Amino acid sequence: MGKEAPVIGLLGGIGAGKSTAARCFERLGCGLIDADSIAHRVLEEPAVIEKLSQCFGPAVVGEDGRIDRKKLASAVFDSKEKVQELNRIVHPAVLARCETLLEAYQRQGVPVVVDMPLLTEVGWDRRCDVLVYVDCSEEIRSLRNRQQRHLEAEEQKKRENFQISLDKKKQMAHYILTNNSEESELAKQVEKVFSAIQERRRLSVT
Repeated sequence: MGKEAPVIGLLGGIGAGKSTAARCFERLGCGLIDADSIAHRVLEEPAVIEKLSQCFGPAVVGEDGRIDRKKLASAVFDSKEKVQELNRIVHPAVLARCETLLEAYQRQGVPVVVDMPLLTEVGWDRRCDVLVYVDCSEEIRSLRNRQQRHLEAEEQKKRENFQISLDKKKQMAHYILTNNSEESELAKQVEKVFSAIQERRRLSVT
């Protein structure tokens, strides 16, 4: 880890609680890069809406003229080629904005936490100094996905089939958080991990 403030990348399955962990890091003073939130804004751009409609059919556009994310997911997550096409349309704009944010935070000298669903798949793990895996039981992830995302287990597995395996992501991590209970418990773990990261950085520059 160099002299610059650390860049912390989050790994974990759908529903593991990466966004919750990111908020915990943010409360400790980290700048947050929320790729999902950026992607939502990109999906509202007229040029992107038009491209998605052409590629996946007009049904992915709701009556309000905006992308219906549930219908888009249904149209995309049944083939690798369609997922790749979606990524070709959306990812360049999302990653460019993430890059701009990262540069701004680094100019300010603040630590950064990156909450990016496909962090390793798009190569952003190489932009991070530290990787933190958010671990969570399959049962709890499935429950959270049903309650919070209205995402059934079958749909969850279908999406994760297009990602690097969770076992491999866990092996890549420098630190592991366990998120099977309350947010307050996760926050305590984040605080310990962040202290350890800061200590590593302090030792590397002394």
